[in-house]
Amino acid sequence: MKSTTLSYLINKSFNLEYLQKSRYKWVDYVRGIAILLVVYRHVLIGVERTGLPVPEYLVNANMIFFSFRMPLFFILSAFFINSSLAKRTLAKLVHDKFETILYPYFIWCFLQITLQIVFSSFTNASRSLIDYTYILYHPRQLDQFWYLPALFNVTIIYTLIKVKLKLNHQKQLLLGIILYFLSRYFNQASMMSDWMEFYIFFAVGDAISNFFFNEKTQLFLGRVSVLLLSIPVFVLVQIYYLHKGEEYFLSDVTGRGLFILVSLIGCLFMFILAFNIQKTNVFSFLRVVGFHSLYIYVMHVFVAAFVRIVLMKLFLISNPIILLFAGIIISISVCIVFYNLLIKDGPLWFLFSITKKQTNYQQVKKTITS
Repeated sequence: MKSTTLSYLINKSFNLEYLQKSRYKWVDYVRGIAILLVVYRHVLIGVERTGLPVPEYLVNANMIFFSFRMPLFFILSAFFINSSLAKRTLAKLVHDKFETILYPYFIWCFLQITLQIVFSSFTNASRSLIDYTYILYHPRQLDQFWYLPALFNVTIIYTLIKVKLKLNHQKQLLLGIILYFLSRYFNQASMMSDWMEFYIFFAVGDAISNFFFNEKTQLFLGRVSVLLLSIPVFVLVQIYYLHKGEEYFLSDVTGRGLFILVSLIGCLFMFILAFNIQKTNVFSFLRVVGFHSLYIYVMHVFVAAFVRIVLMKLFLISNPIILLFAGIIISISVCIVFYNLLIKDGPLWFLFSITKKQTNYQQVKKTITS
């Protein structure tokens, strides 16, 4: 009995049982790839701010990833909006999204700003008391955190329109395009502009979700031949994006329209890649990383900054490549371990949840005694 209980607790602690039985593998693979690209960007920015000369190819790689990295998250999030509505009322959905997305945003924004102010002599971020006000109206000023209120807002607004106005996919896509082009006029209040900009990708995700959950689609996109044919298309599109430059796709109307196309091609390639990885059942670490994507997204900047400071100040390492990849590997690993040991069933549960969930030990005890 003790051996069975211990085995159950170990599996639950590291999500092994859940990953094996209750997850779409390709979803975790896509999330794993996406969060790796996000961490790459933020660690790279941290290294650049130190003034060290970063090789141009690393900067260019970040530019390429930028073209589809965040749209991919919004598309993937929309895949589950119908199943969420099938299992809960609209009011319950709003509550759950507040607890799992917006609540961690408030908590971790406050923590990061506070730590950056307290340790300002060690970090390369310039923070003051005014930054606390950005939490409410301009999260783009708060490093990676803008994504959380954007995801919450677009999820709730899209769902309200879907349920109350009953707009079909075509009308939702049209609305998304209109909001996308209008978003640039609200950039001084990114709490508004961010959800407007990414509404189109959320609408795309909802529109294509059934197609991607279809087994025939997965088998087709999981073919090696499809992957090989898609690689040159992906590469050529990203070369074009790199050649035109980020500013063209952010300011010019034509460029902003082309950005949608470039993003969707990049996202499609990531799905094709994920289906192929799923079929071969390799890179299982990506599934673990993908499962923890939210927690990594929220915490990795803290850890990466600490790693960079220790390596530079204590070990006198100034090689930007070492700092970059050490920051990526260590920050992801520490975030996963920290969450599993101290947050998921531990004393710091309140950092990600308003209400304390039943611990694995309590679940096991209840199962044994019942």
